[in-house]
Amino acid sequence: MIDQSLFLALISFYFVMYVTPGPNNAMVLSSGIKFGFLKTIPHMSGITIGHILQTVLVCLGLGKIFQMFPEIQNILKIICAIYLLYLGYKIIGSFSNFKEDSSGPLKFYEAALFQLVNPKAWTISTMVASGFLPKDEKLIIAILFISITALVICPLSISVWAAFGSGIRNLVKNNKKKAFVEYFLAILLLITAILIVIEK
Repeated sequence: MIDQSLFLALISFYFVMYVTPGPNNAMVLSSGIKFGFLKTIPHMSGITIGHILQTVLVCLGLGKIFQMFPEIQNILKIICAIYLLYLGYKIIGSFSNFKEDSSGPLKFYEAALFQLVNPKAWTISTMVASGFLPKDEKLIIAILFISITALVICPLSISVWAAFGSGIRNLVKNNKKKAFVEYFLAILLLITAILIVIEK
């Protein structure tokens, strides 16, 4: 039987890791502002399912590859940082007219695939597999335990950022406010990219 203290510890860990700033939350915030909360749901769903599958793979042994070849993590950091810088560049001027933005929010599969180059997501998966996987349970039960917990906590946590972005969207009515939000988000993505690269 899974220990209650382990369950509570996993919930706390997931919440802190999912709700704190990172690539996913920066992108969800931007999507909430540009497209609203409802249209960001597929993006959030993709993050959740993609990360769960990622964690399952780590639990099944994929995490050992990062231990054998740590330079892979550095490559992922660079790819993720470049993508965030690209998003920051695209944000500038993108709020001039919400209705004219035909790019659309990130699709489910795109958000899921992004987890492959998201170093924070890999870090969470590795820490969960090494510290929260119940040792006395069958592997399938242990994986179901951490996966179902993530299925609940992840969307609840990241939706805070989407809701915040959607709230800001309602305030962005004139060009000055739009320009401020554009540059704020671009700087946020820039800072996130820098932190990803310099993080040890």
